[in-house]
Amino acid sequence: MKKDYPYGSGTVKWISADWLHESLKKQEMVILDVQPNIHDYIEQHIPGAIYMNEGLLRTYIDGMPARYVSPDTIQPVLRYAGLKPGVPAVVYTGTGAAKGWGDGLEQTMMAYSLARFGHDCVYVLDGGLDKWKGEGKPLTKEFPKSSTSDFSVRVKSDFYIEYGEFKAVKDRKDVMVLDARPTDVYEGQSFWIKPGHIPGAVNVPWASLMTDANKSLLKSDEEISAILKANGVRPENTIICTCGTGREATNEFILLKWYLNYPSVRIYEGSFTEWTAYPENPTVTGKNPR
Repeated sequence: MKKDYPYGSGTVKWISADWLHESLKKQEMVILDVQPNIHDYIEQHIPGAIYMNEGLLRTYIDGMPARYVSPDTIQPVLRYAGLKPGVPAVVYTGTGAAKGWGDGLEQTMMAYSLARFGHDCVYVLDGGLDKWKGEGKPLTKEFPKSSTSDFSVRVKSDFYIEYGEFKAVKDRKDVMVLDARPTDVYEGQSFWIKPGHIPGAVNVPWASLMTDANKSLLKSDEEISAILKANGVRPENTIICTCGTGREATNEFILLKWYLNYPSVRIYEGSFTEWTAYPENPTVTGKNPR
């Protein structure tokens, strides 16, 4: 299906490499290169892009890793990035020419986080830097001039669900919990103190919605629809997106909420890390949710 870009409904939209290339000199944008290592950016980046690492977004708080930093902590960072209300913030990642660490999630993590902290206009480059390069579009090593803004953080707490409420509602019939982790992690033992998944969570690996060759490039609408239908993901339910630390879940949260326009989507930022931090919480191994 041919799309008119920017594509999507609401705060986060998707753009193509062609659209971005044609728009670079036509409209004001803040372009954020969120490749996982600064050397990747130094090696090559889209002209006009400034570097921002997703590691700035979270820290260790109250005995729990990977919690979002406070508004007062992140606000200077977003001001240095030059964010302005109504001015698109374009985010992109890549495999990384210097280090090769990119997994594709950097741009969905940053897109969600910018929206979470109150930016009202975020564009995700579908296919990221790899697609941009593959189409022969320009790259540079030059660092652009940047200016500091007066951006004010406003945390959008309606986007996410906290532990107490999650535990209270996750088993309701109108609620569907998605686990975006790889299938082998969902089914068995991985990094966490307990194996498996949260009881009731349905496994839809985030990578299954992306192309095999480029994990920052969405599959076709028809393929995405078929995957969601096969797993019983329906817009009439409240969808709660989870994963390990809340990072993989950003892919499915922004896809369902702003690309497919599902009416009720939330993200459990604490995800399996927080769930298993409480010894009394059970987990389930194997293919079945329960």
